[in-house]
Amino acid sequence: MKHTGRPLRERLRTTGVAAAMLVAFAVSGAAHDYLPGPPQDRPILLRNGKLFTVANGVMDGADLLFESGRITAIGRNLEAPEGAQVIDVTGLHVYPGLIAPHSTLGLSEIGAVRATEDTQERGLAKGELKAYAAYNPDSEIIPTVRANGITTALIVPGGQLVMGRSSLVNLDGWTVEDALVRPVVGLHLSWPRASTTSEWWMEESVEEQKKARQEEQAQLRGVFDQARAYYLAKTADYAIPVDSRWEGFLPLFDRTMPLFVHADDYRQIDQAVALCREYGFRMILVGGREAWKMAPLLRDNGIPVIFGPTQRLPMREDDDYDLNYKIPALLHQAGVEFCFSAGGGATGVRNLPFQAGQAVGFGLPWEAALRSLTLTSAEILGIEGELGSLEVGKRATLVVSDGDLLDPLRARVRMEFIDGRAVDLSSKHTELYQKYRAR
Repeated sequence: MKHTGRPLRERLRTTGVAAAMLVAFAVSGAAHDYLPGPPQDRPILLRNGKLFTVANGVMDGADLLFESGRITAIGRNLEAPEGAQVIDVTGLHVYPGLIAPHSTLGLSEIGAVRATEDTQERGLAKGELKAYAAYNPDSEIIPTVRANGITTALIVPGGQLVMGRSSLVNLDGWTVEDALVRPVVGLHLSWPRASTTSEWWMEESVEEQKKARQEEQAQLRGVFDQARAYYLAKTADYAIPVDSRWEGFLPLFDRTMPLFVHADDYRQIDQAVALCREYGFRMILVGGREAWKMAPLLRDNGIPVIFGPTQRLPMREDDDYDLNYKIPALLHQAGVEFCFSAGGGATGVRNLPFQAGQAVGFGLPWEAALRSLTLTSAEILGIEGELGSLEVGKRATLVVSDGDLLDPLRARVRMEFIDGRAVDLSSKHTELYQKYRAR
């Protein structure tokens, strides 16, 4: 039958324009309009607050002074410097800014729109990749996260085997350079699966799965053997061409950079610890759903855990229904250093303090939960000299709340400062709240 509408070429051109406009709108929707805070231009004195210093206990009715982005004094009845802004925080809580140690903030926006997803690259040994190169400081998700007291995040690439290197950013800034705290924190490795399954949805047979696991293990060892050969050649001053891929591995071998191993199964954890001991790497476990089963091994080898999230179903059908809530307490009791993660995505990072609060309800001491979100996270990431506690000399990155920051029903963040800059707490959430409140 003859088509009587517009010519095919015109219809295709119109469809293409519409598709381009859809992508453009999606990308523009990934940018927020909230202005970053200006650099601190005068001293700020927080007067008469309840300071949760983390490093030195709780100080009630105390003052905190910061100048040029650094904490300069903590005590009672501090004298305000000339020209200082004095803020009365009587009855309010003052905390160090919370740290998200595993996320794709600024790398991932709308899962259904490929143009807003930049979490991974092709290849199995991406040692040259740096996460900050793809970071978008205008992400709409970022304001929703910092509204719950999270000021700093480790952004982590994704993918198979060696995923690339993570970067630490402040959640406020005009550009990547403004936000960057550490361009490189560690190299990330997604450990090959250790299990097989005969469930209906698995297309491969058990034997095919076992063969695939063996091949992945061989690929993994091949990657690190090549990296070690490159390292040995470099340290021996051989005149070899520079290979940016293997250059990214070098700090692993002199232990100036850790290897973040993403693994949950206890067999994966056991295999990863053995490999890191063989190559002499500093290891940090990410995920760790069965870390509690391997607690003595992790503790004895000084391997910290970035655990989370707590708010999810157990890993195995015969696990206790509340196991994930109890694992932080089990790790704490076993003497394993750990901190909380919201699971490595972007949108869920805002729930990070409530992940810790959930664990408090299942046996984790409150003080340990707060420390895990602040100073312990900073120690694991190697930035404890800059962030994680309220101490003189550290960055003035802090949160003022009128309730327990770990309690989703009572916590209300009233003020936030990143490097002394006042942060706008508006977000898409507050805009929608104000809109429908007026309905």
